[in-house]
Amino acid sequence: MPAPSNHELTGWDCRHYWHAFTQMAEYEPLIIREAHGCRLVDIEGREFIDGVASLWCNVHGHRHPKIDAAIRAQLDRIAHCTSLGASNDTAIELAKRLADLSPAGLEHVFFASDGAASVEVALKMAFQYWRQCSEPQPQKTKYAALASAYHGDTIGSVSVGGVARFHEMFEPLLFEVVRVPAPDLYRLPDGVDTATATEFYLSQAEALLAEHHDELAALVVEPLVQGAAGILVQPSGYLAGLRNLTRKYDVLLIADEVAVGFGRTGTLFACEQESVSPDFLCLGKGLTGGYLPMSATVAATHVFEAFLGRYDEMRTFFHGHTFGGNPLAAAAALATFDVFEEEQTLARLPEKVGCMAEHLERIAGLPHVGDVRQKGLMAGIELVADKALKLPFAWQERRGAIACRHAMEHGVWLRPLGDVIVVMPPLSVSLDELEQILRAAELGIRAATE
Repeated sequence: MPAPSNHELTGWDCRHYWHAFTQMAEYEPLIIREAHGCRLVDIEGREFIDGVASLWCNVHGHRHPKIDAAIRAQLDRIAHCTSLGASNDTAIELAKRLADLSPAGLEHVFFASDGAASVEVALKMAFQYWRQCSEPQPQKTKYAALASAYHGDTIGSVSVGGVARFHEMFEPLLFEVVRVPAPDLYRLPDGVDTATATEFYLSQAEALLAEHHDELAALVVEPLVQGAAGILVQPSGYLAGLRNLTRKYDVLLIADEVAVGFGRTGTLFACEQESVSPDFLCLGKGLTGGYLPMSATVAATHVFEAFLGRYDEMRTFFHGHTFGGNPLAAAAALATFDVFEEEQTLARLPEKVGCMAEHLERIAGLPHVGDVRQKGLMAGIELVADKALKLPFAWQERRGAIACRHAMEHGVWLRPLGDVIVVMPPLSVSLDELEQILRAAELGIRAATE
């Protein structure tokens, strides 16, 4: 059977492939055929630097020889084995590796297929924990989460999410959540400045925990940075403060590091930067280097032990995913960790982080750039209609999308969050590539706003 033509692929793409978060009536096909390093190549042969790491998941670049080889070697052994009552040696090695690398006390790994599932697992584990722990508190059935949070698109993860434009359609399906005000250093309340922001936002969180702790199973948070909220960087000490408050009020802490883990903020896990050990660590995206779907919920020992007992006690966690612990994905993940060590990925980040900061400082001076936010090698550039008043553009004008479309003309693929231009390349990006990404972003912003 002959390979389809580019014209056929384009037609089939529009007719048969229903894309995520995409209005298909207006979709303009971009069909990627191959990739190498930090570069994507479409069916027309056009090359783009991958400025968003294939939606924040690609870590060491595309077609990394070590990860490729690990997957090929695993194919010669076994492609899949269920985790229901069985195991495989590759997934076992990965579980041990994650236990060794995770914050202290997190030693028990439950595998799933994507980040939303890892959060869903943590929510259900937390719910069941309070019925089976040494001092049961079955009234703890609710959750606290930050405003503007994003934790995935399953019903549970959407419930703890707080991005209205994504989730308001499904409100009748969602469970009630105690909503904690999210730190926003760009739009601080009157009387609050960056020096007092941590104390202010923690006081708000404490007031809610003090009022609701008897009914709260867990608080879920994206450590250090709220991604889909617009790359909102939390003030220093906020995460550690939340950990202290959850301990004080006997509420479990779920750290959703699906987006911020695996070096994105400058350390392997974001929690490390404030010496925080949550009760659950949710991982995805970069776990396999962006190669294969896999996620993990790493639980603390006291949580795991609450699920142990005789079969007839019904303490089992009755939850599972067909492809949880998939050996091919596990092989890719193990190779991803090996590359971190062998290529000293984290040690090489500061120079790249500094390069990004230098370019962002220049971009911040553009007339319609209201704010630039950076943590590690992730950044958000917020476009506004009025810089002095911090007034946004009308969302229907799609200024962010226009800016990203112009960036493609300069060889860079970016994807916005509304009118926030996200820059989040693979950690392996070169300084030259990083400079090209930020120059293209600047040119795109100028074209979209001048």
